[in-house]
Amino acid sequence: MYRITLLALPHSLGSSITLPLEMLNAASTLARTRRGKQPSIQVKVVSCDSPTVTMVGNLQLVTDCHFSEITETDWLILPALWRSPMHIIKQFPQLIPWLQQIVRSDNIVFAIGTSSYLLAEAGLLDNKPATTHWYYCDDFARRYPKVDSKPQYLITQAGNIYCAGSVNSSADLVVHLLGKLYGETVARRVEGQFSPEIRRSFESHAYALHETNVHHDEVIIEAQEWLREHSHSAVSLKQLAAQLQLSMRTFNRRFKQATGITAGDYLQNLRLNSARELLRTSNLSINEVAAQAGYPDSSYLCARFKKVMGLTPLSYRKASRGKLFKMV
Repeated sequence: MYRITLLALPHSLGSSITLPLEMLNAASTLARTRRGKQPSIQVKVVSCDSPTVTMVGNLQLVTDCHFSEITETDWLILPALWRSPMHIIKQFPQLIPWLQQIVRSDNIVFAIGTSSYLLAEAGLLDNKPATTHWYYCDDFARRYPKVDSKPQYLITQAGNIYCAGSVNSSADLVVHLLGKLYGETVARRVEGQFSPEIRRSFESHAYALHETNVHHDEVIIEAQEWLREHSHSAVSLKQLAAQLQLSMRTFNRRFKQATGITAGDYLQNLRLNSARELLRTSNLSINEVAAQAGYPDSSYLCARFKKVMGLTPLSYRKASRGKLFKMV
């Protein structure tokens, strides 16, 4: 059972709660249709006082319980707050020790928009990268000089703490985390359902502190860096293992132990992300996209792409670019 908690705060944006909820529900539904055992999720929406929280626009949200009842959770999502968050900090000072406890337990915590102020107020972002809503970036940097503010990034990561500067970028972050929970296929299909024309991969626009040091196997870090540099050309994992002075069996075991996926899947994810970017941002033919992304031919790209994304490369291009505004 995977436990996910969403904190509902007065005068927060309802979409910063409902959008992650809808994406989580879609992922859970898709995962149940796939073979093999998939983790189930338990979602709870919690409040700070009244069980019914009034969001922006007088949206009424009925919560499950008081936040103090949650002592353990796998994900904690903090909502985007409307205007300055300081009144929330003053109104609910009891949130601070609770957040400190949640983060100390190594749970994934991510703040959307100005809820990053809550983490900064708790001292949880000291000497760590963080971002917030663009309008408050200067104020955030002044109030919290110990925080390594990254206003040019829409998403930041420092260990188990993520910050997303907007509701849209929080959707990119949810897709990224769903990939870790359910795998790339489910994550990309959820992405396809939720406006692929505005989605960008986490890797393409996030600032991650010591990203390659999520694990500490220096040999596998070297392998990851080599694969990122050479994913667009023909790659022999057997030769890479030999280059690292490892047997293929040992290489596969250590790679999966360190990253959670096989080296082959890691390489395919790199190529798929490259193909997606080219389909969205270029007019290259499918054959040319396949060649530049590192696939042996277009038929291999099409088969792999449809298996993971649930649609063909051409259909993906139409979906991701077909809704752009046209000036006449």
